[in-house]
Formats: sequence, C-alpha cells, structure tokens
Amino acid sequence: MPRCASSWWVVEPTSNFPNPPSSQLGWDSTYIPRAVTKPEIKTAASILSRFYNRPPMRPSRQQLQDALKSLRDPSLRYADVRYTATHNQHVRVRNGEVDTLISSVDSAIGVRVLVGNGWGFAASSDVNEDSVIRTAKRALEVAAASNLASPGEIVLSDVEPHVATWQSDFVKDPWAIPLERKIDHLLQATEPMRSDPRIHQASGDISSYRQEKIFASTVGSYIEQTTTEMGGGIEALAIDGDEFQRRTFPNPFGGDFQAAGWEFIEALDLAAKGLQIRDEALALLAAPKAPPGRFDLVVGTSQLALQVHESCGHPTELDRAMGLEISLAGGSFLQPSMLGNFRYGSDLVNIVADATVAKSIGSFAFDDDGVPAQRFPLIDRGIFVDYLSGRDTAPAIGRKSNGTVRAESAARIPIIRMTNINLEPGTTPLEEIIADTKRGIFVDTNKSWSIDDVRLNFQFGCEVAWEIDHGRLGRLLRNPVYGGTTPDFWRSCDAVGDRASWQIWGVPNCGKGDPMQTMRVAHGAPVARFRNVEMF
Repeated sequence: MPRCASSWWVVEPTSNFPNPPSSQLGWDSTYIPRAVTKPEIKTAASILSRFYNRPPMRPSRQQLQDALKSLRDPSLRYADVRYTATHNQHVRVRNGEVDTLISSVDSAIGVRVLVGNGWGFAASSDVNEDSVIRTAKRALEVAAASNLASPGEIVLSDVEPHVATWQSDFVKDPWAIPLERKIDHLLQATEPMRSDPRIHQASGDISSYRQEKIFASTVGSYIEQTTTEMGGGIEALAIDGDEFQRRTFPNPFGGDFQAAGWEFIEALDLAAKGLQIRDEALALLAAPKAPPGRFDLVVGTSQLALQVHESCGHPTELDRAMGLEISLAGGSFLQPSMLGNFRYGSDLVNIVADATVAKSIGSFAFDDDGVPAQRFPLIDRGIFVDYLSGRDTAPAIGRKSNGTVRAESAARIPIIRMTNINLEPGTTPLEEIIADTKRGIFVDTNKSWSIDDVRLNFQFGCEVAWEIDHGRLGRLLRNPVYGGTTPDFWRSCDAVGDRASWQIWGVPNCGKGDPMQTMRVAHGAPVARFRNVEMF
C-alpha cells in the first residue's frame, strides 16, 4: 500500500522500502532506490500511473495577473510571475535487475520584481490564490533589501509583449508507455552484454521529462509552454585484473536526450548495440595505452559536443564575464573588450546559439524574460562576436537580450543559460579527414573532463581512440587524454566535417548557479580535426 510521507508518495509493497531523503521533501514522488521484484514492479507501475494522472494544482491566468496587480510600490519598474509543473520519471536496470524507479512531480510559483535598482525574488510550492499574493509581497520585501546593496543602476533592454502557447512535438507520449515495457526494453538491451564474466556491470537507463510553464509579466505578456523529452542509453563496465574500462552508447551520463516521445527510444535501438558495446569494452582491456606526445587529433561528434559545451558555451555567458557568476566555477576569459576583434578559432570555426532547433532539449519559444527564442552567432569565422545575454545584462555591452535567460523551475531565479550551442558543419566528409591525416589519433565519447574557472585551460579523457596511420584507422587505443588552452585548440582546427557527421546531443545536467540549478541544453557538432594537440 502507498504511504504518504509529508508530500511524498512512497511505494511500499514490502517493509524494505525506505523513507525518502529528508532533503528532497517538497516533491510529490514515488521513489524505489533498490532492485525490485516483478510483483513489486506491477505495484509500482499502478501507483506511478495513478500518481502521474493526478495533476498538480494549476493557477489560472486571472490569479497570476491578480498577483502582478497586487504589487503596490511606487518604485516598481518590472515584475513577472512564473508557474512550473515538472514531471520526471527515471528507470534504471543493472545486471538483470531493476535498480531504480523514480517518478516525481514538482510544482512551484515564483515572483520576480525590480524595485529601484534591486531585484527581489520569492517562490512557493503552494499555488493557491492567497499564497501567490503572499509570495508577490515577499518578493517586494527582498527587493527593498537588495536596494541597500545595489552596485549601480540596472538597465533592462526592451521587450515586446507576447501572448502565446507553445509545446514541443512528440509522437508517443512517454507516460502512456507501460512501466513494464520500459523495463523489458532495457533488459533486452543489457542482458546479452553479461555473457562474458569480465563484464562486471551491464546497465541501462530510460528517462522521461515534461515541464509545463506559465509566464506573466507587467510588460503584458502571458505565455504558456510545455516541453516533453525522453532519453536513454546503455553501459558496459569491464574488469580484468587491475584494468578497468567503460563503454557507453550512445553517450555517457544516461545516454542521449531529445525533445520527443517514446519514438526516440525506439530509434536508438539499444538492443542492437548491446553486443557491440560489450565487445568494445572487452577489447579496450587489452588495447595499448594511447601514447603521449603531440598528434593531429580527430575528435568525434559526441566528444566535440562536450568540448563545445565547456570551452565555448560557458565562457560566452555574459554574467560570467561581468563577475555575476564567479562563486561557482563561474568566470570567463572572454571580456567585453574582445567582442568583434578576438580570434577564438580558425576561419573554419562557426559557433551559433540556436534555441529554435526542432526536437532539441535546448529549444523553446520564449525564455524566462519573455524574450522570443533566437538563432545568432557567437563565433563567426573564428572571431568572437557575441555573448549569451538577458534583459538586465545585454545593455552593459550596448545590446538587446538575445533570449537566453532560464530557470530550472519557478522555484529558482532565472539566469543566463546555454540553449543549443552548435559548431556548424563544414564541407569535408569524415573519410577525407581521415585520409588526409598522416599521424594522428581519433578520439570519441567522453570519460572525464577538467577545465579551469575561466574556461581557458582544459583536459579531457575519452572512452575510446583509434590510431591514424597514413590516412587509415589503425589500432584501438585505451585511455586517451588530451589537453590545451581554449583559443590555441580552436585556432588549430583545420578541417570540419560535413553535415553527414553532424549530430545534436542532449545534455540534461548542465549545472550553474548558487543555489545550483540544473538546466537542459544541447550541442550540435560534426567531426573535426585539430593539429598538433598534446596527448598525455
């Protein structure tokens, strides 16, 4: 029988189910953090179904507009109110057993105000009418305190009022797929991987996500947006003596993610990849170590997407350059004086921010300032030309917001976040890049990374590599690690793959902010070559 613990729903068909962590109270959730049996799965599936179909209270348009009208302060310059309902479900299997089943619905209301030169923000999980009004008044109190420590005048770039409704596309609703089917899908993909005793762990994940968002502002905007996403992947861990290797598909960190439904999981065809991933993990156990030295490095699309994230996306966030995000690995070597004149990469490097890419988890219609989604260049033919910015930061560099301000939920204040930060494809087929490389290494799929606080010095480790010898792929290599500085690396790019090698990768766990916010972003990248890169 289910038991209600605070606002948690905990499935407890046996006495072994623990109470949820106290730090997570405030979410409605079903939480099963251990291997479960088939009867328990059916019980959990029934509870999860009823649970998801019990929607959270949703404020009316009138309630949100009344909250804005209730703000009585002669110095009030701007206000907005946001509501979110965030639905998450995660299924994980490990070594033939169900390891984790989690389903949660987190609803919140947040009010942000600008009074004089002080921002105020307050949030609540209670979305009834009285609570919304109290939350708005609390935001005014915070703004009054903020004015006492305001560093200077806050200027907002203009925005037109918008009344709109938007939702991402999907074919098969993730929550309409029975839980048993998701579990069976993962078991079919991972069980064949366990046929060799050196595979110590074979696991798989499927995640479903939906966020409903309402935004209303004193500008006159009222915007409703709903995003539905799915992600999944498999992993094999191989051990032989002191040697340990990991291989994942299609990407580490839970797989790949797309703004889509169950059809995306079907298209991944995880079951068809299980044996290949197993064999590569086993082969890596005996493969020679990638040699140290300087090599021409061909970087696969998956690894290059993370390189873009860490060394191109984060440093172009304007709040970092302005020192507003410095407390959490938040600086940037890119300063406003570099705009339009700093050579970031070679002429082949074109990086765009594009929140309009279809089926990408970094896409939306409007940001949390009410600014429409946009596509614009950050690096144009190697030259740094723009930052990611919001209404209260863009005026500092003489520009208007380019619509990149978002929050994890209405319980968090919006900050500048990446959208889809993409390295545009070039014109060279992958086969030609390989054939034109005399002495090099092909690396792909991230295993580890490290980058300094200003996003300048970095080091990346990959799951897999292949030697390139006189234009041909040669031996499999293990534990490749490369490093350098961001401008030197991108300036050494002398070949960018064509559209055939370009792929967009969903990253659902980008961390930023204090308190921490996790944002869903994405990166498109082709294969590319970089000359004379140091390998460790």
